[in-house]
Amino acid sequence: MERAFLSSGDLIADRRASYADMLFETGDHFAAADLMRQALEITPNWTAGLFRLGEMHEAAGQRDAAAEAWRKLLQLDPDDRFGAGLKLAATGHAAVPGTPPTAYVETLFDAYAATFETALLDRLEYRVPELLANAIKVAAPERRFRSVLDLGCGTGLMGPYFRADADEVAGVDLSEAMLQKAVEKQVYDTLIKGDVNELDTPAQSADLVIAADVFVYVGDLHRAFNNIARALAPDGLFAFSVENHSSDVELILQPSLRYTHGENYVRRVLAENSMTLVSLQRETIRLDRGEPLQGLIVVAKPDI
Repeated sequence: MERAFLSSGDLIADRRASYADMLFETGDHFAAADLMRQALEITPNWTAGLFRLGEMHEAAGQRDAAAEAWRKLLQLDPDDRFGAGLKLAATGHAAVPGTPPTAYVETLFDAYAATFETALLDRLEYRVPELLANAIKVAAPERRFRSVLDLGCGTGLMGPYFRADADEVAGVDLSEAMLQKAVEKQVYDTLIKGDVNELDTPAQSADLVIAADVFVYVGDLHRAFNNIARALAPDGLFAFSVENHSSDVELILQPSLRYTHGENYVRRVLAENSMTLVSLQRETIRLDRGEPLQGLIVVAKPDI
């Protein structure tokens, strides 16, 4: 993880950490963890180093040692910018939280902003914007939207699909670095730093709300769907994607620290927030370690 390379402030500790990572990349996870532990003996409160130490212990099969590193990190960083609490949950050392820490999501995407589009489009064959745009066009052919709200807009991959068909396009994202990238596209009328779980949008003000690959970093969908239902105009549309799993479990925290959602759960939360399903498609949305990753492409509307 890129943010794990933040300097410890000590040259010797940094060198040992760098060597540890080299060993890790060669597959010698046990030796990598031992050397990273030595680096932390010099700088014991180095939060980025503690997170990386946990990852190295985990890869070496030393799960309890990994948990110990992440617990110490949480004591030093209660906001949990590195997602240590999620790692504890994903490895069975803590209960799975309904939502990830806001500081973790913000830090993650601030770090990834510079390489985000290259990674998604060139290496992972990311298809969600195109799939959502096509689903919306099928649901509302030839429709012009008065107001489009792009939640979790990131660098602005969705914006260009709707600029010509909308009077106003607004984007919301937690990451300031992502928003700066979105500015460069010059397709948004408004860009706001904000959280989908804390969405403060005038009631019935959006003709179209889009959330492309957002809910993998939200988890429990109730608050977000409630906010979105309130923001939708009576004839509005809500288009979104989720990563999907085939079990009956409502949501699962994956080792990637992304949430997957069950189809029945998605349907139920929509209904509980007075929204009706328009379409639901199971699609390959991108690659994950070279393998197709399945997701749901969903369009819903307010109950009439």
